[in-house]
Amino acid sequence: MTAKVEIYTWSTCPFCIRAKGLLKEKNVDFIEYCIDGDRTEKEKMSERANGRTSVPQIFINDQHIGGCDDIYALERAGELDSLLNS
Repeated sequence: MTAKVEIYTWSTCPFCIRAKGLLKEKNVDFIEYCIDGDRTEKEKMSERANGRTSVPQIFINDQHIGGCDDIYALERAGELDSLLNS
């Protein structure tokens, strides 16, 4: 898998843990930005994520994918692998 995958997280967020688990199951390398209590990084994430402030926020090749539910929806639809291989 060659896509650049980035994920903004909080260390204790169950949705973040679940989204990272899916990526790990697929053997995807990803860059994690743990933004626990970091207001500046949260603002940067929100700007990249079109105003979304919840975590996780996931990007594949700089394209905003969304959060945990969104990445699992892509997986169920059979679309995630093609994004990860692009």
